[in-house]
Amino acid sequence: MARTRVSMQELIRRRRRAGFVGRREELRLFRENFEVPPEDERHRFLFHVHGPAGVGKTSLVRELGQLAADRGAFVAYVDDAAPDLPGALAEIATQFAQQGRRLKSLERALAHHRQRAHEAVLAAAREPSEPDVPSAGGAALARAGAVGLGMVPVVGAFAGLVDTDRVGLGADRLWARFRSQEDAHLVLEPERALTPVLLTELADAADAAPWLVLLFDTYERTAPFLDRWLYDVMTTDRYGELPAEVVVVTAGQRPLDPDRWDGAADFAAELPLRPFTETEARGLLAAKGVTEEPVVAEVLRLSGRLPVLVSTLAGAGPAAPADVGDPSATAVERFLRWEPDPVRRAAALDCALPRRLDEEIVRAAAHRGGDDPAELHGWLRTLPFVRADRRGTARYHDVVRAPMLRLRRNTAPELWSAGHTRLAGLYARRRAVLEEELRGAQGRPWTRPEWRALRVEELYHSLCAGPRAALPGALREGIDACRVGTAVAREWARAVADAAEDTDAEELRSWAGECRTALADERLGALRVLELFLARAGLDDAGRVAAYNAHGLRLFLLGRLREAVVDHERAVALDPADPWGHHGLAVTHRALGAYETALHHLAAADEAVPDAEWVARERGETYRRMGRPDEALPWLDRAHALDPREPLTLGSRGQVKFVLGRPREALDDLDRAVDLWPDYPWALARRARVRQSLGDLPGAFADLDRVHELAPDAPGSHGDRGDILRFAGRHEGAVAAYDTAIALDPEYAWAWGSRALSLEALGRTEAALASLDEALRINPEYAWAREQKERILGTDTG
Repeated sequence: MARTRVSMQELIRRRRRAGFVGRREELRLFRENFEVPPEDERHRFLFHVHGPAGVGKTSLVRELGQLAADRGAFVAYVDDAAPDLPGALAEIATQFAQQGRRLKSLERALAHHRQRAHEAVLAAAREPSEPDVPSAGGAALARAGAVGLGMVPVVGAFAGLVDTDRVGLGADRLWARFRSQEDAHLVLEPERALTPVLLTELADAADAAPWLVLLFDTYERTAPFLDRWLYDVMTTDRYGELPAEVVVVTAGQRPLDPDRWDGAADFAAELPLRPFTETEARGLLAAKGVTEEPVVAEVLRLSGRLPVLVSTLAGAGPAAPADVGDPSATAVERFLRWEPDPVRRAAALDCALPRRLDEEIVRAAAHRGGDDPAELHGWLRTLPFVRADRRGTARYHDVVRAPMLRLRRNTAPELWSAGHTRLAGLYARRRAVLEEELRGAQGRPWTRPEWRALRVEELYHSLCAGPRAALPGALREGIDACRVGTAVAREWARAVADAAEDTDAEELRSWAGECRTALADERLGALRVLELFLARAGLDDAGRVAAYNAHGLRLFLLGRLREAVVDHERAVALDPADPWGHHGLAVTHRALGAYETALHHLAAADEAVPDAEWVARERGETYRRMGRPDEALPWLDRAHALDPREPLTLGSRGQVKFVLGRPREALDDLDRAVDLWPDYPWALARRARVRQSLGDLPGAFADLDRVHELAPDAPGSHGDRGDILRFAGRHEGAVAAYDTAIALDPEYAWAWGSRALSLEALGRTEAALASLDEALRINPEYAWAREQKERILGTDTG
């Protein structure tokens, strides 16, 4: 028989696992839990590992995951690399797929979420880049989903081909139907849309494996967005039922929140980790070849039996007690006492300053002669306290880095400041290179993950180099981060919190604590931080104007339109020439239906920034929504002349031309809009209608197929398909399409009304009248549906 081959990687993994030392009681409890059925009161659904940094939480969690996998469980591991709940769920889906179990519905839902969020970012990227504040295109899709009002050009029926009263239902209302309120929740409250899908997938996966194990490491960082969600998933029916075969492991520095998890003892087990017992520590030393009793005793004394320190001190295989370093104030001399090269020892201390390492960062941090940066970087990665995270980025372990930072800050403040200044400069140069690559691109940099990663590190090092001097600029950056949303605000806040911890600067610590508390609210976190900025001194007038406008935008996204008006009015009161305050007032008043007031503020914005493309576009779009296409077209022509590559302008202008009876020209504009933005669903849907009017049914259906790919659960795409089939005389297919739209949104009055006409054409008069009755129940002011009912009944009063 052929010999079964085992890979080198698998053999290495086995050897490493065999070297796992200690934590036998914790492993026993976890292992025996699999022998107890979920129905047994002794079974535990949650294990919470907690203890100070360096106590070995991550090593234990990974061992628990391997133990579960050996029992046939599907296992997923999530740490602070996940920035938010969708990121955590994506990790679960990815890792289950790697084990042969695809969570296909969750993958599709996550793709839909990413698409919706991506559309919002794309819209934001189309905003004017100077000054750095919102335009009408900015966050358009997210706004539309949040408040059911269209910020991107929309119309719900064949303009020019159907009754004017039906068109008069309002582009905004029909936009809400096309995009659906579910899209709003998907972007702004993703847990509401994604969690039920996860639970259904886990229930199916439980039929294929005896256990499902979810591991959440570094919980002290992820708890702000995971803890409330996890509690709700496990203890309430808010999102559905969680299969009993799921075992959850969380691991962080603190015990479970007693206010939230009070009474969890009947289903949860706390596993507090303390330093190794002497037996466990001796076992680890023996595994590393350190067995001489005097040496062992010295390691035990100096390490306090903290696992990471036992491992670090034993790393060089000390042969005598004098060879063992003391991990205390003079960290580098103690940890690296066995390293004979003083340049390398100094470089190791220098390289504790950055939060992550690569060759360029090592060069900037060390800034002295000796090893080539590539060699030095390679050497650092061999040290027992330098570990690569899941993305391959090398980092110092916090237990070792923290005393090194204190040593540098307290004993060499000039070297501390100079090192952080060099590192801030490195990240600033990297950011400048990226900005050059993106030069000419519109939009806010905080929406771009690659830019944010650089800017956050730059802010961290600037704050470390000079907390008092850097804080005002960091707060101003925080306004822009909060404007994008809570997940982005957390990235900014983490840099402030880490700088506060590493500098021990009270002014940073105060901000960090308040921001951490505010950002625990997934939905309102960014709004709450902006309120902190506005409540506390420290912002100049320009900063307060920006904060009011950002706060107004967050309120807009939450559908709190009248409160948003107040914020933008405050911004304009501080700076009457602020175009972005007028912009916020214009789009908010327009969403409230106050079109003339919106036009007034757009005129004021035009005075502040003459010949700005976005002002002309918004004026044209406002007239279009007012049903005044003749006045809309000149403004949209002007906007197009100012920026011929703006797809939002082309889409709006194409719709206006269609309303004016110029379908060929409309098609040209919509073609160009889609060429510039291939994933522009509204333009695709409008182009489908134009193509149908020109007799191109295959083209119309191709566009609607693409819309369906982009938004598979959007009822409006099925409603559009029904209309095109109805106008083509294919009424059976039209009814089926309307039925699909209504199944997705039973309150979709337009689809109920349109469906009635196809039912009537099929001779199903009673069903048609019932469909119109349902449309009128949903919207008693639906004049077109009432007229159709009167016509069918023969009681049309003319």
